[in-house]
Amino acid sequence: MLHVDLDQFIAAVEVLRRPELRGKPVVVGGDGDPTKRGVVATASYEARAFGVHSGLPLRTAARRCPDCVFLPADRAAYEAASDEVMAALRGLGAVTEVMGWDEAFVAIDSDDPEAFARSVRRAIKAATQLDSTVGIGENRLQAKLATGFGKPHPPGPGAPPGVFRLTHATWFAVLGGEPVSALWGVGGKTAAKLGELGIATVSELAAADVSVVARRFGPTIGPWLVATARGLDSSDVSADPYVSRSRGREVTFQQDIDDWDRVRSEVAQLAGLITEDVAAEGRPAVRVVVKVRYRPFFTATHGVPLSSPTADRAEIERAALAALDKFPDRRPVRLLGVRAEFAADRRD
Repeated sequence: MLHVDLDQFIAAVEVLRRPELRGKPVVVGGDGDPTKRGVVATASYEARAFGVHSGLPLRTAARRCPDCVFLPADRAAYEAASDEVMAALRGLGAVTEVMGWDEAFVAIDSDDPEAFARSVRRAIKAATQLDSTVGIGENRLQAKLATGFGKPHPPGPGAPPGVFRLTHATWFAVLGGEPVSALWGVGGKTAAKLGELGIATVSELAAADVSVVARRFGPTIGPWLVATARGLDSSDVSADPYVSRSRGREVTFQQDIDDWDRVRSEVAQLAGLITEDVAAEGRPAVRVVVKVRYRPFFTATHGVPLSSPTADRAEIERAALAALDKFPDRRPVRLLGVRAEFAADRRD
């Protein structure tokens, strides 16, 4: 299996549209004004050298890199470029599963997967002028993690060739000594809980007693964590069209909101926009999640399941306000978000 990932995708699309920016530190996010509130959507490798990364407040990015070029996000341009990339992938005749704008899994039957991976990179480059990295593995997990080892950080002399392969035979040599957070799906909170069990590295998790991990994480997640550390994954690549799991809207306020009656009003408005998105998707929502970012930058979320799948505005708004009521903290708010989730697909 191959995992194909576009390098610094959004920034790369912007550089293609503005060739004069090549080699310069580029940051995309918000409306492109770093004096306003907003977060970085993506940063070029040149900007990352200054500590600028996705999710960083634009103002912080400007302080870290005063010479960065800030650009507004252009969703339509990124979607168009992504469509061209995925068409090029499908044109190679392999089973292709789109995972988002800038990544996909590809399943092949080949004695020389590295050669096929290089053909993938050439096809994407020829179709779009965008660079990509291809990870190769005996399963999706290995392919996904392999991509990270093939990526340029940043590109230049001695940079990886854009293709990297992981197998059962090389898994522990490459990843055994890495922290558990290096594994796909293991975040900081899970890593901290594993640390409480004396498990810090991938090798330690792979060698752990499954029953001990299951007692801490449950009968499903516990065994999955140990299997993941062993490089095991049984999921397939599917050519079914990409189906989003949720639709979300959020707004960053240039001045903090300390009036929670207004907060409720803003959440209700976002719920209305989400209802339009749900209707356009043609799939009913099953759960509504509200995100609140307080001053200065602390973020919390709460969700409420809907009594039945629905695209009804009143029901979605009611659920959003019920989720908002779960927030006990009434500090000033800088960002609000509402997300409608759809029923899980067969791969969940």
